[in-house]
Amino acid sequence: MLVLDKLTTHYGSSQALFGVDLRLEAGQVATLLGRNGMGKTTTINSIMGIVKPSGGSITFDGQELVGQASFKTANLGLGLVPEGRQIFPNLTMMENLIATASNHLGHPDPWTVEKVFALFPELETRISSMGNLLSGGEQQMLAIGRALMTNPKLLILDEATEGLAPLVRQKIWHALSEIAAQGMSILVVDKNLKDLLRIADRHFVIQRGRVEWQGSSAELEANDEVRQKYLGF
Repeated sequence: MLVLDKLTTHYGSSQALFGVDLRLEAGQVATLLGRNGMGKTTTINSIMGIVKPSGGSITFDGQELVGQASFKTANLGLGLVPEGRQIFPNLTMMENLIATASNHLGHPDPWTVEKVFALFPELETRISSMGNLLSGGEQQMLAIGRALMTNPKLLILDEATEGLAPLVRQKIWHALSEIAAQGMSILVVDKNLKDLLRIADRHFVIQRGRVEWQGSSAELEANDEVRQKYLGF
């Protein structure tokens, strides 16, 4: 479904990605792992067209994304849950959800507000609350729901549970497991390796703008050297 081939990205004269290769199959859950500043968010922003790659190729369902405007990339079926959530603060929880609602690909059973509330019952009690008055956990649930309301083929999450309480993190992982069970492809950045090993099919470890290792959850769990060298645990 998603193929990155020798992807390079610069910020001005500074190079951030040095030939990233990644392959995500339809229905797979994959992770981008690595310490802070290694290129995970730049990889996601390059995929989404938020930053412009300087070389290489990104194909999604056979369509080249390099050079596409970010809104056109989103309309192809990529839904982003950005780092920092970026909830619209001056809109209510409900307005945040319906602001992004679309079904460009004609999904026969699209995501609706009711489905989002079934996934995150906590949100239904905050319908009229302004975005900036929601807790961090509620904002993250809303950010995921907002992305789902675009009815994507691929859900991308940057720092899925960063800064959240343990109970809220478990609710997020449970929701992602449910979404994956419905057949949606997911690409996720996070630091909670124990939970990622449980839900992900494949892992890509980034170090200084390059994919240094990739493999299954079982392979990563068994590889102490990779975990200690690139992840620090």
